[in-house]
Amino acid sequence: MSGKRTSVSKPDRRRRFTREFKEEAVQMLLDGHTAESVASRLGLKGTQCLYRWKKEVLTDSGPIAGSLEGRVRELEVELRRVERERDILKKALAIFGRSE
Repeated sequence: MSGKRTSVSKPDRRRRFTREFKEEAVQMLLDGHTAESVASRLGLKGTQCLYRWKKEVLTDSGPIAGSLEGRVRELEVELRRVERERDILKKALAIFGRSE
């Protein structure tokens, strides 16, 4: 034996996904599903690829998609604020409703 190591090339084990598959996964994210739930439904090992796909899809979609994503974030923040206000008003109603 000559002591040389021969490397046996391993087949590429990375999974390849179609553009349509990636777009559908990103759409699930944009519809409000968590990255963890999308990854588990689609059989993905982690969520990192979903975030990368989302970035690619939004970049390819142009500035309109990016501005829509920003608007969605703003509306989610406003929704949380309004829900807190509603909860405070419910508690106040319960307190003042008892005294009558």
